[in-house]
Amino acid sequence: MSKGVAIVTGGTRGIGLEITRGLMEEGYQVAAVYHGNDDAAKACEQQTNARAFKFDVAKFSDCQEGCAKIEAEMGPVSLLVNNAGITKDGVLHKMTEDQWHAVVETNLTSCFSMSRAVINGMRERGFGRIVNISSINGQKGQFGQTNYSAAKAGILGFTKALALESAAKGITVNAICPGYIATDMTSAMKQDVLDSIVRQIPVARMGTPKEIADIVIFLASDKAGFINGATITANGGQYLI
Repeated sequence: MSKGVAIVTGGTRGIGLEITRGLMEEGYQVAAVYHGNDDAAKACEQQTNARAFKFDVAKFSDCQEGCAKIEAEMGPVSLLVNNAGITKDGVLHKMTEDQWHAVVETNLTSCFSMSRAVINGMRERGFGRIVNISSINGQKGQFGQTNYSAAKAGILGFTKALALESAAKGITVNAICPGYIATDMTSAMKQDVLDSIVRQIPVARMGTPKEIADIVIFLASDKAGFINGATITANGGQYLI
């Protein structure tokens, strides 16, 4: 029996792909949203049997139209995972306006736009789960990432406020802050840089995408019904708050 329809933004690669896979295995019908990589989207569909939908989560109108299409073709959305994210690193005194806006709009504004597109339906049905993927760098900051750190920190404030607004309607809103996770993005880094990062992690390794997906699955479940407005860190002890 299906647990309902879940949307995972950035759901065809990296952490998002593993979240898509995990939710499919749990019995959800998953719409994996992506923007640029058609080959990865096709591979995701083949590997997971999820459906890929292509639109730009940085644009409000695209989110409205994309979510309407998903609900028309798959049914009401009961779970939204705001996972989409990009980096355009640079120190502030050299950062361009495009670098700032592209990262803030894709990483933070997308949380507003996607949540806005599904929240009324969740409120009317009296149930919903929203899980926002932030970052360790939204908690502690990171050199060369004022745009990324600001966006990921903004997700935490967004999560808390929306949790307060939505609790009475049976909707929980929570955030996850992954540390360094073994993905294609991190594997492209220089080995000496990776080694220096791992030395800062008390458990002496990077996390896996599945470990983040497992947290999403838990937060989406009935077992997490009393967890609301929370920030869950998953960084191997690298940063403790």
